[in-house]
Amino acid sequence: MTEATELAARAGDRDPRVGLRAVAALRRLLEQLEAVQVRSARVQGWSWQEIAAELGVSRQAVHKKHGRN
Repeated sequence: MTEATELAARAGDRDPRVGLRAVAALRRLLEQLEAVQVRSARVQGWSWQEIAAELGVSRQAVHKKHGRN
């Protein structure tokens, strides 16, 4: 998690260029982590509804985003 911690620290940098680049990198990391966890949940037999509830989104949204993976 060192990378995430470093990115989070840089996201608060006074230089907007540094902060914005860190925010973009955190967004990419978050998307990767979400995909890994959704795949894990599906392998363990979770329904799209269960995954959606944990993510705080609709079943349709999570299925549209991850259903083809």
